[in-house]
Amino acid sequence: MFGDIDYELSSEVILIPVILSGGSGTRLWPVSRQHMPKQFCDIFGQPLQTLTLQRCLRMGSPWIVTSKALQTLTELNLKQNQADSVRVVYEPMGKNTAPAIAALCKLLVSQRKGGEIVGIFPSDHLISKEEAFLNVVSFAKTVAEENRVVTLGITPSYPETGYGYIQTRAVSLKEKGPLKAYSVVKFHEKPDLQKAKEFIAQGSFSWNAGIFVFKVSHMVSLFEKHQPELWKHISSLKDDSSNLEDVYSKVQSISIDYAIMEKLGGDELACIPAEFGWSDVGSWDAVASLQKGHEILNVKGQDNFVFGDAGKNYSMIGMEDVILVDTKDALMLVKKGQSQDVRHVVEALTQQKSSLVKEHVYEYRPWGYFEILKDTEFFKSKVIRVNPHSQISYQSHAKREEHWTITRGSGEVVLNDEVIPVKAGSHIHIPLGAKHRIRNNTDAVLEFVEVQLGSYFGEDDIIRYQDDYQRK
Repeated sequence: MFGDIDYELSSEVILIPVILSGGSGTRLWPVSRQHMPKQFCDIFGQPLQTLTLQRCLRMGSPWIVTSKALQTLTELNLKQNQADSVRVVYEPMGKNTAPAIAALCKLLVSQRKGGEIVGIFPSDHLISKEEAFLNVVSFAKTVAEENRVVTLGITPSYPETGYGYIQTRAVSLKEKGPLKAYSVVKFHEKPDLQKAKEFIAQGSFSWNAGIFVFKVSHMVSLFEKHQPELWKHISSLKDDSSNLEDVYSKVQSISIDYAIMEKLGGDELACIPAEFGWSDVGSWDAVASLQKGHEILNVKGQDNFVFGDAGKNYSMIGMEDVILVDTKDALMLVKKGQSQDVRHVVEALTQQKSSLVKEHVYEYRPWGYFEILKDTEFFKSKVIRVNPHSQISYQSHAKREEHWTITRGSGEVVLNDEVIPVKAGSHIHIPLGAKHRIRNNTDAVLEFVEVQLGSYFGEDDIIRYQDDYQRK
């Protein structure tokens, strides 16, 4: 353990950083949802995806491997961080981490980067000691150059039962100052409390953070040896990824741990135990331990935590060790120490086919953002913001008419091919079945309130005639 000690980093590129961005949006529900997994949620002032991207930009030229379903959020995040040069691979379907890493390796080899060192970093982890972390990664690169796969282990501070553990040998393979790399004896699944206490007492166990460093050509050889069927399919991937959907339809869904890591022996797999302020932010208990939360008026109570509306007053009477999470459409109360059980709430809502599992009342689109204000049997209202120099698709609806009132900015509406200039105060009626779009041709945000009237208000009641983003 090296705490807050920092070591001088070279100004040279460390490696090729690769961000794996997925997630089901369940562990931090109701803030995270399927369509808004936790890495895109603003929990720590900036989304975890942003913090990870900024960290990776210090190492080299990042890649992101993510789901096609997260394309809008990913591209918005890249734009906000002025990181347009980042290479993104959009998976057509989730097949876990092994196919994702294999596809990445194939694409890098096709670019003649087989001799490069790659670092695999989850998008949804928090790292508070960034300089220390970058020095561990730099050391991991030197170990990986010797054709070893390197995993970063987190030095345990308590007997956690929610993480897997990495068991290492007593004698180090390589050292750099206080940092040491050890051969891995075994990966252990999440233990019960007694077993976790035994791991801590033995001292040769680290938490598995899911961070890996390796040489591309070496990882390819490991796929060829240990997962020949998977690699056979991945090796047919075209350089432009145009056949990725066909390739993914044929591969097994499997994690890199099961596919490769647990099959390595001897000195093939190394672990660098370290401490750099790491958290996988895997529960509301973790969030509560990492930040203060909103101010609470406690009456005959203490040690409570609230994540909610900054403009709202929260009072708790006679309550202790309670976590309250408040969003616009859901409120959750849970006793501290039991927030992992939020999955049972999500399971129940899934069985009820509730939209609360998938989406918020707001949604980001390639052209901007909308938020549902009211959704009733008789009408639905939204506030919609169109980004500068953007436009919605040219579309029509079969089951609703719409009324638009411009509240901010200016632009133009296209209604059945007629162009109508609009500004704050303008009202436009979109009849049932009419072709329409709104265009923001200015440098400022265009905002309007939409009121829908009809027999159905679902987002799937759209016929698109032209779309800048090739949506169907």
